[in-house]
Amino acid sequence: MTRFALTLEFDGGPFMGLQRQAHGPSVQQAVEEAVHAVTGETVTMASAGRTDAGVHALAMRSHVDIAKEITPFRLMEALNAHLRPDPVAVIACEEKPVDWHARFSCVGRRYLYRIVNRRAPLTLEVGKAWLIPRPLDAEAMHRAAQALVGRHDFTTFRSVHCQAKDPVKTLDRLDIRREDDTILIEAAARSFLHHQVRSMVGTLSLIGLGQWKEDEIAEALEARDRQRLGLNAPPDGLYFVEAIYPGEEEAI
Repeated sequence: MTRFALTLEFDGGPFMGLQRQAHGPSVQQAVEEAVHAVTGETVTMASAGRTDAGVHALAMRSHVDIAKEITPFRLMEALNAHLRPDPVAVIACEEKPVDWHARFSCVGRRYLYRIVNRRAPLTLEVGKAWLIPRPLDAEAMHRAAQALVGRHDFTTFRSVHCQAKDPVKTLDRLDIRREDDTILIEAAARSFLHHQVRSMVGTLSLIGLGQWKEDEIAEALEARDRQRLGLNAPPDGLYFVEAIYPGEEEAI
């Protein structure tokens, strides 16, 4: 039995999420069915994150255990052939020790959220970014975001369906910058609560629009109350960027 680490790129639009769902297609199902087509084996894929419906990935790390003798390159090529036409691609594949786990060995995760800030509608990026037509103050959003960095109880910014036992998380970084008409929000932490990034982005957008004062986000955080949440951003603009493991440097 060989453990293969897969790096996946996918468009989350057609899926109900990464994890298998009883009510619709998932990225996990697509990859597991591709593995079965290649090897004849029924596998269960584990992943570094559990993205929601509509959330994308640039480099999600996952793993599968396969008994068939096959090289990483041949496995990657065969999986990609069977994944078509689903918008999922294996962009890297390597063998790992059996004690390496895509989820439990992961020591850091990074997300990117993209807001297109212009009046014109989206054409090429429909489903790939959140369009906000009114001007946003990215600098004010960045200043306000720093109140969320560090170790906090993020109850205000977690989904009511979040299954995490503890709402306390340590947010390592939350940086916001503008590039022309695009605002980029980068978040890094060991782990995140369900909807945490989308909830932080949505609330910060209210600061960018001038509907909230900068210090109100700290007040919402301290309230530890989901009712104090400003807004939950749509999934379209969210990308899982990177999973970090001991001995590996950030690649993206």
